[in-house]
Formats: sequence, C-alpha cells, structure tokens
Amino acid sequence: MLRVYRDIAGPSLAPRGSVLTIGAFDGLHRGHAALLERVCERARTLALTPAAISFEPLPRGYFSPVPLKRLSSVREKLAGFDAAGIELLLLLRFGARLATMGAEAFVRQVLIARMSAREIWVGANFRFGHNRTGDVELLRALESEGNYAVRVLDAVSVGDGERISASRVRGALGSGDFAHARELLGRPFTLSGRVVPGRHLGHTLGYPTANIRLGKRVSPIGGIFAVRARVDGRWWPGVASLGVRPTVAGGGEPLLEVHLFDFAGDLYGQRLEVEFAAKLRDEEKFADLAALRAQMDRDAAAARRILVNTTPASGALA
Repeated sequence: MLRVYRDIAGPSLAPRGSVLTIGAFDGLHRGHAALLERVCERARTLALTPAAISFEPLPRGYFSPVPLKRLSSVREKLAGFDAAGIELLLLLRFGARLATMGAEAFVRQVLIARMSAREIWVGANFRFGHNRTGDVELLRALESEGNYAVRVLDAVSVGDGERISASRVRGALGSGDFAHARELLGRPFTLSGRVVPGRHLGHTLGYPTANIRLGKRVSPIGGIFAVRARVDGRWWPGVASLGVRPTVAGGGEPLLEVHLFDFAGDLYGQRLEVEFAAKLRDEEKFADLAALRAQMDRDAAAARRILVNTTPASGALA
C-alpha cells in the first residue's frame, strides 16, 4: 500500500533503506513506467523500500507565467504510483523554499536523511536543485557520502529514437493525435472526476450528460470528442464536450460533459473515468439551441461510427 508524505523535515521515512526515483511524473507515461518498474524490481532484490519523490505543484507549473496543462490529476498520479508497486512517496510542496534549495542540500536533506536512499534511478538528462545545477554527475560525486549508488536508465522511445516525455504527450493531445498519445502513454488518455448536477439543458435537448468539473486542473485538450466512460466497471461509448460551452454558458469555468449512448441510470456522485478515442471538432458558438441540437446529432452519429470502427483499449463496449 502506498504511503504518502509531504514534508522535507522529519526522521527517515525508510529506516531499512530505499530504492527511489525522482521526477514530476505528470501522466506517468511509458518512460516513467520503465523507471518505476526498475525501482520496484531492484527494491525486491535488495529487500529495500520502493520509493519515489515527486512534487505538487509541479516545478514547471510553479515557474510558468501561464497555468500548466496537466496530463494527470494528483489523485490519478497517486493511483498510478500505487498500481506500479511504489510503497513510499515523498510528494513535496514545491514553492519558494524548494525553488531556492541548492542541489547538494537537496541530496543531503532529502535523498540521504529523509529517504535513506541506497539506489537512485534517474534519466540521463535529470536536473534538480536551484537553477537546475544538480545532475547525474553531482549525484555520483556524493555517492560515498550518502552510501548510495546512482543508476541511469536509458531513454525510452517508441521506435522513432525520440525520448518519451510529458511535453510530447501534450503535443500529441493538442494536435488531436490520440493514437500517438496512447503510444507514448502506454494506455489511452483519460480524465476522471465526480459527477455533479448541471443545468439539465442536455436532457432538454435529448442528450443528458454526466458533468465533471476540472477544478484547478487545466486540460491539455478541448472540444468535442468520441469517448468511452467506465461506469461500475463497464465501459460505455459516448460523445463528450470539454470546454466553456460558448452557446449556453458564454465562457467561464471549463466543464467535461459526457453523454453515454443507450445508458439509463443516475450517475450523480459517482466517479467517472472518461477515455478519449478521437476529436470530432473544436467548440463553437451556435446561433440558437436548434442549431446546437442539429450539430449534436451530427456529433453523436460521428462518434458512434468512430467507436464502432476502433478497437477499445480498455475493454470498452463499442
């Protein structure tokens, strides 16, 4: 079972020693999965604790002048660590203190004192510490002091020689290439959340929807999509809108609205996982509700055709 801690200060979290990796881990793509698999494998071999260090908010988001588009929520990220077999996660609050902490201080206070690292697994391009001055060479320079060994995992690619990264996944999603995003992630891109009451306009138009608020999360995608959604362990085909609903809401808070084909039931309060199969179009503003309804009919028909002709990655019904 995953144990999560948030503070740098305190006694060792892994008294018998840990094998760990460090990173943002947004999306937990195939490169991340390879690191976590190696960490867990080595921890079993050495009878140590499989561990990871990550950050919330993400360092890139902390420094960015605009909100960072996230591939995974914190909840999804934690679930991914747990599923991978990580037993200990130090999820550090990234702020001014960490942003100004020197790389050597981070090694001594966090990796050695707090995590009792015995093996540290990173990628060749790993950087950390104030102004990103820490790297693999610095980690190796402190090996004897910390009684740990540094291990570097070769870059993971999908056959094109390019390293898999969260930025590449965001780029694929932004261009509507869900097949490539799935290849990079090792699974379909999904969003999940709890269904909340809406304005019931979709029901009036003949398309009742399950509504999910994104909160502070900024999605890397927006528009109208062919989707599948998991309800009580079963996947249902459907069509979804993710955006600010310009025709009926005139902007404001983004909302994920999912209409499930041939589904009858109450979803309020349930957590829904939504898998995106294909993008149909961007959001647009229509002259009236009749025009919107006509376009919704076309969107639903297009989504049905796409879902029938694509192989579900998740066991979803087409």
